[in-house]
Amino acid sequence: MTPGAQVAAAIQLLDEIERGRAPADDIVANYFRRHRFAGSSDRGAISGHIYAVLRHRAALDWWIAREGQGLAADARHRMLAALVLAENWTPRDIDEAWDGDRFRPAPLALQERELVDALVGEALERPSMPAAVRGNFPDWLHPYLERAFGGRLHEEMAALNTEAALDLRVNRLKGDREAARVALKIEDIKAAPTPWSPLGLRVRERIPLATLNAFREGLLEVQDEGSQLAALLADARPGMRVVDFCAGAGGKTLALAAQMQNRGHLVACDISATRLERATQRLRRAGASIVQRQPLSSHRDKWVKRHVGSFDRVLVDAPCTGIGTWRRNPDAKWRLKPEDVTELAALQADILASAQRLVKPGGRLIYVTCSLLAEENELQVERFLGEHADFKLVPIARVWAETVGTASPAEGGMLRLTTARHHTDGFFVAILERARPPKVEKKQT
Repeated sequence: MTPGAQVAAAIQLLDEIERGRAPADDIVANYFRRHRFAGSSDRGAISGHIYAVLRHRAALDWWIAREGQGLAADARHRMLAALVLAENWTPRDIDEAWDGDRFRPAPLALQERELVDALVGEALERPSMPAAVRGNFPDWLHPYLERAFGGRLHEEMAALNTEAALDLRVNRLKGDREAARVALKIEDIKAAPTPWSPLGLRVRERIPLATLNAFREGLLEVQDEGSQLAALLADARPGMRVVDFCAGAGGKTLALAAQMQNRGHLVACDISATRLERATQRLRRAGASIVQRQPLSSHRDKWVKRHVGSFDRVLVDAPCTGIGTWRRNPDAKWRLKPEDVTELAALQADILASAQRLVKPGGRLIYVTCSLLAEENELQVERFLGEHADFKLVPIARVWAETVGTASPAEGGMLRLTTARHHTDGFFVAILERARPPKVEKKQT
């Protein structure tokens, strides 16, 4: 494909992403499946153009409003601005690619030409921009994020606007980290140990993961280091009865099975039977044989009532705003709506109220989100503890020492991982333990 054809494809896909509700990576993947002629360099270029726009959309829109003389902030004009400001294309580069030839964008109109000329030599970001524009997030989220980060807001948002590395988790059912690193080295892949997770390897380059022997044989799984740590902190041990209550496609389920050394009983629950079904191949490849998949009609399914007080560990990776994953899913920020925070917080509270019934005395409820908002994290835990006097917060540093075995980065009783400080996706973890009933001493007769 020519550079112009790559740009035209990116504009088409950006328009589809803007109009639809599907995640950008799904839309892009479907496009490449339909267009097999696009080689790896084409796929890389098209994806690069798309994510340059999605990551910097607020700043691009600010520049279009400032210099565009009434041009709409649509896919075509955002692409023009991104090529100049984010990808350093020259006016000549744009003229050669936007010539209206077959499969290439139409030539620039007068206003578009003036926009390009005005943007040449400008920096993408200006100190005078509003905070939400500099940070490239919806303006209505500003007060929430400011409460979460205060003076570190710009630093954290800038980190979330970078491209994430590929994190891999070593499957301890198949081998250890050194064996996995050597296996990757044999296939000319450089991987470095992750700084926090003892199971993680980080790869900075783009790799054909599905073709690698270490992946096909189940030695490695894709999992962000923060997610690896959340699963480790569940402290699922061999022989336990464990529930992954919001299992999705099974990333944490796989990690829990490995922690349990395939001994015990592990139930993967989700309200989407389709998501659970998609985990089948991953479970088989990983050799995770203790997993029972349990579709639920809702988080208050009758299955929960039938298994009250039956489990040692209940992991709740709750639905959330997903702000911590914006490095990987920058389009998600633009799909959020102001009412989502309140609605998701209510849903999280309801899920916790149901899931806690499964925890036996002495067992633990592990609450996890990939959000960075206090409303979904610390405040949610405080509310839960206020309503469930038989649960207490287990200090995260203690659990970290028992499971990870190093000094904890947590500053309080709960764990908040952020991209700027820990170089992971944003994650929150709280460990809640149900009290054992007091022992009743037998009266001597």
